[in-house]
Parts: sequence; structure tokens; C-alpha cells
Amino acid sequence: MQNKGLIKFFAILFALVSIYQLSFTFVSNSVKNDAKAFAKGNQQKEVDYLNDLKNKKVFSLFGLVDYTYADVSAKQINKGLDLEGGINVILQISVKDVLKGLANDSKNAVFNKALADAKTNQRGNQSYLDAFFEAFDTNSKGTVKLASPDIFANKNLADEINFKMTDDQVKKVIRRKVDESVESAFGVLRKRIDKFGVTQPNIAKLGQTGRILVELPGAKDVDRIKKLLQSTAQLEFWETYKIDEIGPFLMSANEALKSSEKAVVTKEVKTAAQDSLTAMLTNNKSKDSVAASKKGGNPLLDKFVSQGGGPVLGVVSVKDTAKINAYFKRPEIRALIPADKRFVKFVWGKPNTVKNDVTKKDEETFELYALKGNKDNKAPLSGGVITDARDTFDQLGKPAVSMQMNGIGAKKWEELTGNAFTTKGYIAIALDNVVYSAPGVSSGPIAGGRSEISGNFDVSETKDLANVLRAGKLPAAAEIVQSEVVGPSLGQKAIDAGTTSSIVGFLLVCLWMVFYYGKAGWYANIALLVNLLFLFGILASLGAVLTLPGIAGIVLTLGTAVDANIIIYERAKEELRDGKTLADAVKTSYGWKGAMRSIIDANVTHVLTGAILFIFGTGPIQGFATTLLIGILTSLFTSIFIARIFIDRDVANNKNLTFTTPITKNWFTGFHFDFVGVKKWTYLFSSVVVIGSLVSIFFVNGLDEGVDFVGGRTFQIKFEKPVDPTVVSDELSKAFGTSVEAKVFGDSDQLKLTTKYKIKEEGTAVDAEVNKKLHDALGKYFNNISYDKFVNLYQGKVYGILQGSKVSATISADIKTNSFWAVIGAMLVVGLYLVVSFRKWQYSLGAIAAVFHDVIFVLGIYSLLYKVMPFHMEMDQHFIAAILTVIGYSMNDTVIVFDRIREFLAGNKKGHFKDVVNASINTTLSRTLNTSLMMILVLLTMFLFGGESIRGFIFAMLVGIVVGTYSSLFIATPVLVDTMGKSDLEDIEKRHFTDQE
Repeated sequence: MQNKGLIKFFAILFALVSIYQLSFTFVSNSVKNDAKAFAKGNQQKEVDYLNDLKNKKVFSLFGLVDYTYADVSAKQINKGLDLEGGINVILQISVKDVLKGLANDSKNAVFNKALADAKTNQRGNQSYLDAFFEAFDTNSKGTVKLASPDIFANKNLADEINFKMTDDQVKKVIRRKVDESVESAFGVLRKRIDKFGVTQPNIAKLGQTGRILVELPGAKDVDRIKKLLQSTAQLEFWETYKIDEIGPFLMSANEALKSSEKAVVTKEVKTAAQDSLTAMLTNNKSKDSVAASKKGGNPLLDKFVSQGGGPVLGVVSVKDTAKINAYFKRPEIRALIPADKRFVKFVWGKPNTVKNDVTKKDEETFELYALKGNKDNKAPLSGGVITDARDTFDQLGKPAVSMQMNGIGAKKWEELTGNAFTTKGYIAIALDNVVYSAPGVSSGPIAGGRSEISGNFDVSETKDLANVLRAGKLPAAAEIVQSEVVGPSLGQKAIDAGTTSSIVGFLLVCLWMVFYYGKAGWYANIALLVNLLFLFGILASLGAVLTLPGIAGIVLTLGTAVDANIIIYERAKEELRDGKTLADAVKTSYGWKGAMRSIIDANVTHVLTGAILFIFGTGPIQGFATTLLIGILTSLFTSIFIARIFIDRDVANNKNLTFTTPITKNWFTGFHFDFVGVKKWTYLFSSVVVIGSLVSIFFVNGLDEGVDFVGGRTFQIKFEKPVDPTVVSDELSKAFGTSVEAKVFGDSDQLKLTTKYKIKEEGTAVDAEVNKKLHDALGKYFNNISYDKFVNLYQGKVYGILQGSKVSATISADIKTNSFWAVIGAMLVVGLYLVVSFRKWQYSLGAIAAVFHDVIFVLGIYSLLYKVMPFHMEMDQHFIAAILTVIGYSMNDTVIVFDRIREFLAGNKKGHFKDVVNASINTTLSRTLNTSLMMILVLLTMFLFGGESIRGFIFAMLVGIVVGTYSSLFIATPVLVDTMGKSDLEDIEKRHFTDQE
């Protein structure tokens, strides 16, 4: 090896740089451990501790350079949520809302039909905007233009769109406007998150999809965070109607509903104030009305659990709010509203929890308000005038939010409060169409632009409210289309599992290499250690996020890292058997015509499939792809250069180096099996397996498609003692009114629940409803566990929801489309590479046939066994990652055999083409089986010790490696032989066949 000194220099330099990069991770982890010890489970204390150290020195490099905690944390390897615990969500900015805003809430029928059709017809991986343009073209058929004055050529876009523009010109403007809205939303969310109080939050835009990824490691309050992220912060100030102004309409509506609604006898509602609806009803001269109020029979009024007063029309249980909303939408009920109040807006207040006098249980209720609307549906004063907002306490010492307005806002606020003072009215302060408070004005107009929101708050709520008001409003609704919640206890369990599997896998590989290759095996192990150092050093320098699948990628690297050494060592053994000296054998094995060409071809296939996995994968799968790709590159360097440094030293010192041990010296020598000769039996076996797999997939069992592919919600719940999953499934199915699947997940006291309940509906209310139903239905299995402890995360959590995830139908369609193209793309790209490399399409066809066989085989195994296996075998993103890894490995294995065939065809190997192929397989069999064994060892280690969450993922790879080894020997090469052209065979026969007598 030339330039050995330069190689050593760069290896030492790279090692020092890696150690330097990793030092930041060690220091950061040490500081965080100190913070945890100081906080003793109090998240806010932990955050404050770390914030205090942000600009203080925590690390010094030989006294030359000082680093603050902020510097150190920015350079560390971050742990993903599956290791750290916390909350991960993908937000979809509502492009529909953006378009409606840009069109100034157009009433154009074609425009609104296109908006609706876009949602319905949106295909996997198609953006909503593209779907809208497509739907608009279909509906308009050229009769309506996007630049119509009642669509986008309005006063809001007058400077950019005019009615003379073509649809294509308008589309360019709209695309830019939508991108600006997403960028604006990104900035607003970043401000909110920065103020939220978690260590090392991460927020990133996901390409041009309009989606925003938010990761909050260590965050624990699930409902609070989702509410914070989805709040549009649309702050508005409205004048309200008083109960005596709107009460007559409510009574008229109540009377009108009696003819269509079935009366329910209820307990007489409590009176609250003289201006309440009950007072108005009982003052009515009709005795029948009074009797009705006592006995029930009032479809609308009986739904008030208590009466209001002033601006509050009444208090309603959460279960009745939807019914009342439906009443107010009826045309015959709206017709009863007096003409001077026809624009009234009925809205609900902030939810409160009260104890029901009848059931003695806590019940969620909402106050009903009537706002003085107008034909434009615009509030007299909006939150755009707010310049600052602070959490504070009101005159009674209760948490509140104070706000400061700009000059224009202050003037309008003074006008509004002056009018309220004169009329003894009220001003409702509404955020995202929810009234937070509706104070009266008792001391005259309020000058200076200061206002306050008070109500039934706790301190965290006022902090969040002030935060979102300071950050500003989102340009459109942000819907959570995918989310994952991981408890800290699960994170630690995943770290322990990953560490164990890594250590055991590393030791098994090292032991086998020493057992099989002797002293050369030790050199390969040294290269493997250096490889791990380089791998982690690069991950640290890139600021990568380490996930559980990422750890799986690292452990998998242990198996593939020695692959190049195995190829080189096997070639060196062949050269030594041919009588060459050790120096010549080493030189040849490291040459291009020796092992290097095979190594490069094999690793290119790995890199191509890894790159496709990175492009099409998301989140943890990208982490797996990242470690796999980096591992391939570092493995190549260390296998080729680091191990050779020690081998060349032995050569120079005339030391004995045989690349074998006394036990393994003659293994696989003189092995002559007719692989091509048994092809009819292997074809028959594989055909039966493929046909059986396809029948099972399409006609019998199907596949267990996880929520990644079909959408839904999953929860991992730990119970206090073992439970029957069938019973739990039945109970939850009744509670939700739809199917809820329950399966044992690891231990018998832990279940994985899956449901599609309201998966197409967005919003924090639906998520909270699902959590509440789970808590209410499963509460009997726990010893008085509260809702907060059941749902939210906290240090040391043992029972309740340990992990939860949600995937909307939109996201699942995209994932499914990406997965399909990832698998097809991997086959085609690698097939194309083989055509270019081997110059004959038959090689590519043989490799693709083997890979197709492997994929169908693995799918068939999953289809046949997912109902009986004790671990989950779902089709999800992890499964697709496993399939792509199998494709890469199968191609790798096949390429080694094909390279040997090419070498023999270019040399003097005698015999028919099938003889040359058989010789190629037999002479590379030691390498094939050795590499497969390494992979199987590390995969078995991960399967046993890697944790329940990746067991199905590892099983797919385990099956794939075994099948891939088989197909490279018994499928790829026979297909190559059978498809080789007649003229090619004649040429081969002419050059290589001799009559052996």
C-alpha cells in the first residue's frame, strides 16, 4: 500500500477529530444529568437550570477555547423521541384556509366546489394546492377564470393579480402566496416553541408539502402542547348581546322546536339571576309554560345545566353543544331572529368542569354567548393591534393575561369600552372563536390601549396564552396530521435495549472473525473499533439525531463492516493456495482485479438503496438510513486501509499470516456443488412460495397494514396487572362506537391499541375526546389514576399511556405512495447500475428476479404469520426500511457472484457457461455464508435484545437475509444462465470449453 504514512496521518487526524466531536456529547449529557438531579422530576426547574447555563462556560479545550452550554448542546448527538421521550407532531397548514383568505371568502360556486373536491380527490403525495388547481380546471371547464374579480382578482391581491391574467399566471402567484403563508406559520410556531420551555426543541419545514415538523424532547403535557401548536391565535374583540336582548329569540326557538323534537323530562334547572332565561320564562303568564319548565319538555332550554346572566345566555354540558349548534343552523330557527339581530354569532366560552348534582361526577360545560356580528363577519377590533402580552394576576389574585395595543388599537378600544359603559354592555374577548372573558365596563372608556383577559385559568394556561399572542396569529389553521408521544420510561428502556444489542452484536462479530480468520480477524476487529469511532464522530459533527432504528442501523453496520475484510481475506486465501507469496497474495487481493472491484460494486448497491431510503423515509427511518450510509463509507475506509496497515506490517516483518485458523483452514475448499443443475427444483420451490404468498396477500389473510398506511391512532398502555386483550377490545369498541383492536405488546400487562375513531377530524378537541374516552373506559383497571396521570408524561411514569401516535388519512396516503416508489425505485436504480457495470442486461434481470422473489417471500411470511406470532408484524415505514435493506443486501450478495463470473469469463476458466457459473458460486461460497452469518448474528441479537418496538422490523430483515442468501445462489444465477443469448453462449463455449477426458 503506497502512501502508508499519509493514510496513518489522516486516520489519526480523523480519530482525533471524532473524539473532539464526541466530547461535546459527553459534556452535554453530564450537564443534563446534573440538571435532572437538581430538578428532581420538576421539568420547569430542569429547563431553568439549563437556561441559566446557556451562556456560561461548561467545557474548555486544553484551556485554549471555552464553550458555553449553548455551544456544547449545539454540537452534540441528539437523541430522538424514542430514546429521549417527548412529543413529535407534523402540522399541516390548511392551504384551503389560505386560499379562502386570498379569495376574500369568495362565494363563487366553482371556487368552493373546487375546494371541496380537492379535499376528496387528493391523491397520495399530491399537495392540496395541486389538487385544488386540478379540481378547479375540471369544474370550470374554461368558463370561470382564477383571475375573476370574485375569486383572486380582488382588492386583497389587486397589486399582483388582475382579471386579464391567464390561469397559469395566477397559479404562479397563488403558489408563491401559499409558500409565504407556510413560511409565516413556520416563524410563528418557532416563536411559540422557543418560549414554551423545553430543552432543545426542533422545528423544520418538510420540503414544499406545507407541513411543519415539531419535536419537543422531554415535553410531557400532551393536551397543552397540542393546543399551543394548533391555536391560530385569532384574537377578536366583539360587543355582546345581553340575555334580555336575545332571550325572546331563544324562547321562540324553544317553542318552535317542540313540534319537531321529542321532549325529555329533566330535573328543573337552577335559577341564577333575575335576568336569566328561567326568570323570563316563569314571569310568563302562561301556566303551561311554567309547568313545562318544571317537567322538562323544552328542547332548547332544558339543555342548559344552569342559567347565565349578563352576556352569558346559559351553561351547557359538552354532550349537548353539538345539538344546540345544529338547532341554530336550521333555516326555520334562524328565521325567528329579529331583523336588527340577523347577524348574531352564537359562540361558546372556555370549557369549565363542574360537578353534576345528579350523577355526582365532574362534567365539562360551556357558556353560551351571542356576539353582535355584521354582514362582513369582521370583529370591530382584532388581535393585530396587540404589541405585547404578559401573563399576570388580576385584582382577585387569579391568573390573567394583560395586553398592550398600538395607537390605532388603543383608539378603537377606547371607543368600544366607552360604548359598553354607556349601554351597560359587555365586550367579549374571543381567541379562535372561543370567548375567554366578557367583562363589563364600570368606570368609563379605557384609554391607553391596555386590556386584560381573565377567567378560569391556571398559571400554565396564561403563560401559553401570552406566548401565542406575542408570537402572533397563524395565517391559517394548523392541523396535526401525524403525532407521536413517547414516555421517558420507554425512552430509557429503548436506550438500554439498544446498548445491550450493540455490545452483544459487537462481541459476536469480533469472536467469529477471530475464530474464522485468526490473527487477520483481530486486525479486522481493530478496524471495526476505529469504524465505530469514525461513525459516531461523523454523526456528532452533522448534529444527527440518534433514534432506535438509528441504533439498529449502527448494529447492522457491525455485520456489514467486516464484509469488505471477508472479501479481501477470502481472495488472499485463494492466492495463497495458488502458491503465491504472502506479499503477492496481499497485493493481489487488495487490487482492482482482486477484491476491490467486487467491494465497490457491492457497496454501490448498498449506497443506492440507502439513499432511496433516506429520500423517501421520514423521521426515525431517515435516522436509520443516515447511520447505514455513513456506516458504509466508514466501513470501506477502515476495512481497506486500517486493517491493511497491520497486515503490511506483518508482511514487512516476515511474520506468518494465513487468514485461517487450524479449525477453519480447509472449510469450503474443494467444494463443488451443482447449483445450476438443481434449478428446476429451486424454480419449483420458489414458484410455490411466490404463488402461495400472493394468494395469502390478495385472497386469504392480506397484510396487517399499520396506521402508517391506513391512518388511525395507536396507544401503548401499561396496566397494573395482566389484562385480557379480547375483553379490553370489546369494552373500548362499545365506548368508541367503532372497532378498537387490542394486542399484547411485550408483557401481558401491556397492550397496543389501534383505532380509526374520528381520524378524519382534526383539532385538539377530538384528540382530547379520544384520550378522555380511553381514560373513562380503562379507569377500572387502575387504582384511581387521574386523567392527567393517565394521559400526560412525567419522569418515572409506569402506568397509563406510555406511547401514542396518530397518522391522518392524508399522511398515510403519502407514506403508502412513497413506500411503493421507494421499493420500485430501489429495484430499478440498482438494476440500471448493474446493466452499466456488467454491460449485459441478463445480469440485471437475474438480480432483479432474485430481489423480487425476496420481497414477495418476506411479504408472504408476514401475511401468513402476523395473526399467530407473539410480536407485531405490521406493514409500516419500519417494514419498508427492512425491505429496502434486504434489497440492498440481496443485490450485494448477488453482485459478488456475478463479479466472479465476469472474472472467470475474462480469464482462462475452462468449461461450459454453466460450469463457469457453478465454479463462481462455489469459490465465493465462503464469503457469501460468512457475511450472511455475520448479519444473522447481529440481527438475532437485535431481535432478542433490541426491544419490542423494532422486533417486527428486525424479523423482516432476518427473514430477508436468509432468503436473500438463498436467492443469490439459486435464483439470480440460474436466471442469468437461462436468459443468456445464443450468440453469447456460443462465444463463451468457443473461448472456454475444452473436452475434459
